[in-house]
Amino acid sequence: MKQTIFACSLLAALLVLAPIQQSNAQNADALVSQESMKPEVALDLAKAALKICQEAGYQVAVAVVDRAGLTQVLLRDRFAGAHTIDTATRKAWTAASFRTSTLDLTALVETEPVMAHLPDITNALVLGGGVPVLAAGNLIGAIGISGAPGADLDDACAQKALETIQEFLDF
Repeated sequence: MKQTIFACSLLAALLVLAPIQQSNAQNADALVSQESMKPEVALDLAKAALKICQEAGYQVAVAVVDRAGLTQVLLRDRFAGAHTIDTATRKAWTAASFRTSTLDLTALVETEPVMAHLPDITNALVLGGGVPVLAAGNLIGAIGISGAPGADLDDACAQKALETIQEFLDF
């Protein structure tokens, strides 16, 4: 008798749970998972960039954004111009949005007619110094630097800073 009750209970539970399991499987096909940079890694990246720029004699602002372009970290050296905060943030946003360094985008805007209006997009800043942050080939954020005496120097600082956290990104 106890075995019959147990078997009936088990059967009832399976009948109730089967549609739920099927629904969860369907939901899994509708969802995506994405890697994100930990705040500590974003902060390490920003600190490394600031240090690299300082050692080169540049007073800069550094912005690190997540894959959606939302600011995670913003650092500004004490003598960096007021404009560098917005500029660094927009460079990082642009690099994340277009998944391309802003130095490369600058060249594309100048040589490819289809890219000519890229600078007209709200918040886009096509000026070197914004670099995507990739982990295992996937975009997880971007870094933007502003304040060095040339966009190519902003870019070089960003590239060197990325090298300092590369071990955390290679998985």
